[in-house]
Amino acid sequence: MEPIEYSAARRLFDGVSEQFPDIDTANMIRQILAVENVYGSAAREISTKLENLNDEFKYTMDRNPIHNIFTRIKTPKSIVDKLTRKGYGLNYESARKNLDDIAGVRVICSYIDDIYMIAKFIIDQDDITLIRRTDYIRNPKPNGYRSLHLVVTVPVFLFQRTELVKVEIQIRTIAMDFWASLEHDMAYKLAEGKTAAMVNELRDCADVIAQTDARMQKLHDMVKQAQGTGAI
Repeated sequence: MEPIEYSAARRLFDGVSEQFPDIDTANMIRQILAVENVYGSAAREISTKLENLNDEFKYTMDRNPIHNIFTRIKTPKSIVDKLTRKGYGLNYESARKNLDDIAGVRVICSYIDDIYMIAKFIIDQDDITLIRRTDYIRNPKPNGYRSLHLVVTVPVFLFQRTELVKVEIQIRTIAMDFWASLEHDMAYKLAEGKTAAMVNELRDCADVIAQTDARMQKLHDMVKQAQGTGAI
């Protein structure tokens, strides 16, 4: 194995080794960094599939249903923290088995119907296996959060093996993402929690955004119908 650049790795694990003095820290770092590498490859695989879909639709549908694609990989420290919090072992196999959200892909699209079209495209891929589907659009969270979540596996081709890696995909409209981003920002700043008034206001805003999404979908359908009849 290649030597670890400990000065760089240490910055990623600030405060971790002190929490676990009996653990072989070098081996732990090596394994968790390996997790980050493999899951980064998995996120890129999903992102490439979606970019190809968007490019094809530019010509077949004369529009791009995907507005933006974001990928994120949990930092090694975040992986260690979550494994520790849940009482799991601090190694590659433990992370692979117990964590579904190490690799994340967030897909932002224009219309509600696009969400389900994109989800079907992903699930129908021959090398993709659906592990779990959670629809927070039809069944929003109590705080008003809306998004479609998929946990899938995708093959990652490594030097001496092929590994099926889990990726969490979140698909939402521009409006849903706007709400979720601001809600996340507020939650981060309010470490001790939101007041009841804030919670109610956020939920009301989410409902208004959902109504706007539905109206924009209706307008989009009207435009398509008018194009089909030659009215425009």
